[in-house]
Amino acid sequence: MSYLNLFTSESVGPGHPDKICDQLSDAILDACYKEDDNPRVAAECFITTDTVIIGGEISTKASIDYEKIVRETLLEIGYSNKEYGIDARTCKIINLIKKQSPDIALGVNNSTDISSIGAGDQGMMFGYATDETSVYMPLPIHLAHSLVKRADELRKINQLKYARPDMKSQVTIDYSGNVPRIHTILMSVQHDDDYVEEEFKQNLIEKVMNYVAKENNLNTDFNIIINPTGRFVIGGPEGDTGLTGRKIIVDTYGGSAHHGGGAFSGKDCTKVDRSAAYMARYLAKNIVAAKLAKKCEIQLAYAIGKSHPVSLHVNTFNTGAVSDEIIIKAIKDNFELTPAEIIKVLDLRRPIYKKTATFGHFGRNEEEFTWERLDLVEKFQKYLTK
Repeated sequence: MSYLNLFTSESVGPGHPDKICDQLSDAILDACYKEDDNPRVAAECFITTDTVIIGGEISTKASIDYEKIVRETLLEIGYSNKEYGIDARTCKIINLIKKQSPDIALGVNNSTDISSIGAGDQGMMFGYATDETSVYMPLPIHLAHSLVKRADELRKINQLKYARPDMKSQVTIDYSGNVPRIHTILMSVQHDDDYVEEEFKQNLIEKVMNYVAKENNLNTDFNIIINPTGRFVIGGPEGDTGLTGRKIIVDTYGGSAHHGGGAFSGKDCTKVDRSAAYMARYLAKNIVAAKLAKKCEIQLAYAIGKSHPVSLHVNTFNTGAVSDEIIIKAIKDNFELTPAEIIKVLDLRRPIYKKTATFGHFGRNEEEFTWERLDLVEKFQKYLTK
């Protein structure tokens, strides 16, 4: 008897309640960076029916209109009608923002020297890359993101009839054979109450599922599941609460790699939960692109107030053209991995973060995503002969 080797990842669209909160938190962060190149931001949001709560710690020279940011972001997502789950123009907004703790600030603020700025918190961060897709991301999460991105784009230009903002995707890949194949695609997409079910589902299959499969040169004879409960009218914050940082696996590698546990959205670049995870991805991607390994996972760990990482670990899952120790040497020869160095190398003191809050933080080609550059390949390729 043969058994299938299946692996599944999921993604959620911009209208999902948790992703709404991620976007609100990063929109606040961007507003700080537009007027202040060195803010201290840890912004979190909670959303439910007709109510948005903003909390966290922010110290900045910027003048922030929090209510305006919330309402504009909700409208941009598509929440202009209370029937969708919340109305941006009438919802209640509660602001509980306070200043950053001076105890936390001690480790970060005392120096501008690149070797001594301290990490904003302790923790472990992971970066990962694989050569199974052109963007060096695992295939299941790459497809899952592509599905919700395609569906959301069509919805916004009225090409996905009956669709509302809240949506999810889930992709199962069969790795049993020599070539990966799509086994199952599941999509749950919020829809109008008076929708025509067959027309709605057929549009999802043809315009979204088959489109993404063909775009990636994959099979279209996969199992299809659409709105498995049979109905998805009540969605958005009315259907479920949302919270910043609750989709950390969606944000990273879809479960194909480890996760340190820290969320990204709403955190300024002195927070190594975010910046060191970006750096670890940058290194892993360039290592794989340089063909030092077919897969690479990098772990960094920091102590609050300390500049250098307390540990660096590399795992190439027995796919390396060189040993993991040589890859560690390649990294240490070229980077100190201090927070200030990471911030400088990746140019992180900019209002670039709202865009990261949807469709994943990795595997993107937009200008803002500096950690996706492949400008270390030649540098790392020199270690192939060592």
